[in-house]
Amino acid sequence: MTAPTINGTKFPQPVDVLLPAARALDLPAGQQLPSRNRLMREFRIGAAKADDILARLKAEHASRDRAETLRKALILRGSLVTPEADTADPAAPRLDYPEPIGPDLAPAPDVPESAPVLDPIPAAPAKITPGEQVEQVTPVSHPDTPTPTTPNPVPAAPVRSAVAWPVVLLALPAFVAIWSGWVGLGGLTGFGVVHPLPGIADGFSLNTAITLPIGVETYGAYALYVWLSGRVPPRALRFAKWSAIASLLVGALGQVAYHLLVAPATGAPWWITTAVSVLPVAVLGMGAALAHLVRAHD
Repeated sequence: MTAPTINGTKFPQPVDVLLPAARALDLPAGQQLPSRNRLMREFRIGAAKADDILARLKAEHASRDRAETLRKALILRGSLVTPEADTADPAAPRLDYPEPIGPDLAPAPDVPESAPVLDPIPAAPAKITPGEQVEQVTPVSHPDTPTPTTPNPVPAAPVRSAVAWPVVLLALPAFVAIWSGWVGLGGLTGFGVVHPLPGIADGFSLNTAITLPIGVETYGAYALYVWLSGRVPPRALRFAKWSAIASLLVGALGQVAYHLLVAPATGAPWWITTAVSVLPVAVLGMGAALAHLVRAHD
């Protein structure tokens, strides 16, 4: 397939050179402009160059329509009078506006001098329609070739949330050690068995030493939960943070004090006793924090 010969050459021609040839194309009856597909087929050009040629042809066609409308309006107003034809080939009338480039315009109809003067007919704006859409070509394959299909996306497997009960189980021995340490320290410092209901229930007794682990460690665990949850106002969040840290430090100091008091003189050095005494408090604090974080994620 070769390009058509225009101006003695078969090489691709610019739009300005192809435009006269596009004007000279034979068109079917009722068709004013060639289609983009025909321009591409006749001149062996691409879609971009065919669109450019078609746009210029449409602009020329719109210019000719406007010139013809203006000419008819001038004739109706009497500004342009067509001379009576006294010869076989009358001369073309002199126009007071530039004559458009293109084919000869059709002769204007004879209008008598007594015709009423009418207002000019406004010319409708030219509508430039976009070029014809090129149909998408569906590739034809062998009948036995399977048609590729898009595989259905595999749904993601649900992620199982971590459970909190193992953390609670692991922190339980640390809580027992802390409980025993606080109860022992309370006994050494005057906390002991009391009868809270004398005369009412003389046989009912209560060891007040249990109030120490309940008050210190339980509050520390709850303050840690409030701090890590973040579901409180900023002031309460700051208070819960520092009070949780303070309660854990107090619990660690209480365990260190108890074990230093009851450790024998021939036992381990004090710094080893101190390090071992704070381990249950550290395990309990980390276990409670991890349990709160796991439950908050769920």
